[in-house]
Amino acid sequence: MARYFVGIDGGGTSCRAAVADATGRILGMGKSGSANIMTSADIALASISNASREAFASAGLSESELTEASAFLGLAGNNVEDAVIAVSSRLPFARSVIDSDGLIALEGALGEGDGSVAILGTGSIFITRLGMDIRYLGGWGFVIGDFGSGARLGHAALQEALLAYDGIAPASPLTTSILTEFDHNPPRMVAFAKKASPGEFGRFAPRIFEFAKLGDETASRLLTAAAAQIDAGLDRQAEISGGGRLALLGGLAALYADHLAPRHRSRLIEPQADALTGAVALAVRRFQTEAMHG
Repeated sequence: MARYFVGIDGGGTSCRAAVADATGRILGMGKSGSANIMTSADIALASISNASREAFASAGLSESELTEASAFLGLAGNNVEDAVIAVSSRLPFARSVIDSDGLIALEGALGEGDGSVAILGTGSIFITRLGMDIRYLGGWGFVIGDFGSGARLGHAALQEALLAYDGIAPASPLTTSILTEFDHNPPRMVAFAKKASPGEFGRFAPRIFEFAKLGDETASRLLTAAAAQIDAGLDRQAEISGGGRLALLGGLAALYADHLAPRHRSRLIEPQADALTGAVALAVRRFQTEAMHG
């Protein structure tokens, strides 16, 4: 059985690694750059390796121990099969499993047992665990999915600003603030939108919550529609799981909590731990179980 277990939380912005002993006690942690394997397998591999080496160094362990370790990696872009294959054979660990960054977030938030998480940030995805069954809803990306996400909210806010500029829809403090940011120059906004990443659209999302709180009609309408989409996703989760525990995760989680339907607010729990803790727990459980069963 491996002496050390590694958990990896690899997202589009950063990669975090933790090394733990056989009891799951975290001994050291490290952090590096982007680990989205769909965007770049080479960059992701470098980030995973750098963060892992830093974790082992902070624990006072040698790199030779790293190459004997068993690792569970929750990585952005894991739903692209070719990307997983390209990375798997080049990892520095003796044994490894690649799964979604959403799964390790669920494990961290809920621990063991049934329940659901809704991850609401730049994108959105809904994950439910019922026994051994893990069900994913949404998470299809900004172009055709990610309803209720920060990117979608920001995109809608820019659309409303242009409608207000043209006099098609009423202006509001929200639309005025967005137009002001672009010097009331729609072509500049169009040029931004043509090249903008989901994250760049998403930075406008908190502004919608702020203006809605002040009674802005446009912001309130956008937020009501987005919250209804989130509620629909949570309804489908409840159909799958029969209700039960629900944790909201991601950058917009706290902002959305008060805007959900009462039937969902009553199920909310505080997350137990973060995704990196979840990755470590899954590594220990997965590889210890395999060792016990030969």
